[in-house]
Amino acid sequence: MKIEVLGTGCKKCKQLYQTVQDAVEAKGIEAEIVKIEDMKDIMAYGVMSTPALVIDGKVVSSGKVLKSKKIVEML
Repeated sequence: MKIEVLGTGCKKCKQLYQTVQDAVEAKGIEAEIVKIEDMKDIMAYGVMSTPALVIDGKVVSSGKVLKSKKIVEML
C-alpha cells in the first residue's frame, strides 16, 4: 500500500503526515508513506487545497487534517 501526504510543508501538512504514521502503526499494516511537497506534483492530482491524502493513487481527502480513527477506517 502506498500512502501519499500532499502539502507544502505547513503545520497542518506535517500534522496529517504524523497522523497517517500513527494510523498505519495502529492498524498494524505495512505501507509506504511519502510526503509530496512539490506544487507541480500536487497539482497533478487535481488537488486545490492541502493537506491532501492519497491512498494507492486515489485522492481520499483534501483541505483538512483527518483524525487517526478516520484514516484507520480508510486503510
